[in-house]
Amino acid sequence: MSGSLSNPDLAQTGPEQRTWSMWHIAALWVGMAVCIPTYMLAASMIEAGMSWWQAICTVMLGNLIVLIPMILNGHAGTKYGVPFPVFARASFGTVGAHIPAILRGLVACGWFGIQCWIGGAAIYQILGAMGWFNIAEDTTVIPFLAITPMQFGCFMAFWLLNLVIVLKGIKSIKWLETLAAPFLLLSGVALLIWALLNVDSIKELFDQPSRFESNGQFWRVFFPQLTAMVGFWATLSLNIPDFTRYCKSQRDQAVGQLIGLPTTMTLFCFIGVVVTSATVMIFGEAIWDPVSLVPRLGTTGVVVVSLIALTVATLSTNLAANVVSPANGFSNIAPSRISFRLGAILTCLIGVVIMPWRLYNDLGAYIFTWLIGYSALLGPIAGIMLADYYLLRRTRLNAEALYDPEGEYAGVNWRAVVAFVLAVLPNIPGFVNAALNRTHEHARQSIDAHEQAAQAMLAEFGTIDELALPALVEPIFPEIYDTLYGYAWFIGLFLAAGLYCLLMRGRIRQTNEQ
Repeated sequence: MSGSLSNPDLAQTGPEQRTWSMWHIAALWVGMAVCIPTYMLAASMIEAGMSWWQAICTVMLGNLIVLIPMILNGHAGTKYGVPFPVFARASFGTVGAHIPAILRGLVACGWFGIQCWIGGAAIYQILGAMGWFNIAEDTTVIPFLAITPMQFGCFMAFWLLNLVIVLKGIKSIKWLETLAAPFLLLSGVALLIWALLNVDSIKELFDQPSRFESNGQFWRVFFPQLTAMVGFWATLSLNIPDFTRYCKSQRDQAVGQLIGLPTTMTLFCFIGVVVTSATVMIFGEAIWDPVSLVPRLGTTGVVVVSLIALTVATLSTNLAANVVSPANGFSNIAPSRISFRLGAILTCLIGVVIMPWRLYNDLGAYIFTWLIGYSALLGPIAGIMLADYYLLRRTRLNAEALYDPEGEYAGVNWRAVVAFVLAVLPNIPGFVNAALNRTHEHARQSIDAHEQAAQAMLAEFGTIDELALPALVEPIFPEIYDTLYGYAWFIGLFLAAGLYCLLMRGRIRQTNEQ
């Protein structure tokens, strides 16, 4: 198929390209789910007061919930062989589809850079463990970048590895995910066995109770954490057609996702909880970051193999979750000029320009604000697409018109845009309060640092000069918006779907009568 809205990468997949079975889809999810952010995912839940089993159950439930739109959106990819940006044309229009495609792509670019930094950190630790340099003495930083030359070199090495595989196309990603899946699962189980063998009492690992004094306290923490968990894969629930378009059947895409997503996420989070609990007993401190843990595991050989496993895990996640979607999204802007490979190169370049090491330093503290924040954008998109495909179209699309700049999907479907904007609005005050809360905490920390410095100066010199203290920033919207924000993805999805159906009610009757 040719034309201004198509190229070989965006065109419908033919029978010869439908080579993915349920095991390929399951392997894809294993490769994406086994990563450092997944390993650390339960940390915030436990820090918020949950017991280990409450955190794991929250992870499982969140993934079962997000699996529903994942399979539903995947249906269109398998039935019509179209990628996410092309599928979005049915609801948003051939021009309006740029809105969901770019929003999804920009989030992926941010994650791509962050994952490259994590992968580079693993390479950095490998080289240090092998004695190529002394990590403790590597302290001279590049002023503009605020990292050392060795850290930047390791980051770029991992970045180049991603780029090389990406340039080989989607088949290389399928090959990598299929080979990496069993290796990653074995590595995770090996880490779990290490924890169980090195603690004095396995029973103590699971004795930590929740810190909630009432059911009300639990529910106030549970729902925002559940929303954040759904938000973790809210991105893929949109662009899953990018992969299911290569499946042989609907059974392959649905069962493959059921096998691969909730099971792997729950297992790897469980491993993260158990191993981190074990580090408290073995090392006297909780080590949530596996890159920091691995150098303490023992011999050089064990350390190197473990860090290689982390590198492969990060690579497999990055390529599938954070490259395919923005590459197709950028290609959708100008299909005749931007191919999948060029779109992937643009993604990789943005991943460097944003200096992800700066983002990552904040991401560790803000990961759930980040997740809920963009789920407030992606939930409405999912609601509109699902309502359009199942309620309006009854899964019937005019595939030819999806590539026709003058066809029935041409231009911008303003009803979808209006529904999207209105569904996002209720979550904006909560997002502002969340952002101000982070500012408040930083200001409070800065004040504490000033006060400590003042006390030190007073003890040393007997007098101090007046110190300029930062002003605290208080939330500006009522607390009710914070509560709503905790349900951002759910509110956005259902509100957008309802508004879209209301705005399209005439079209619904017309389409169903045909």
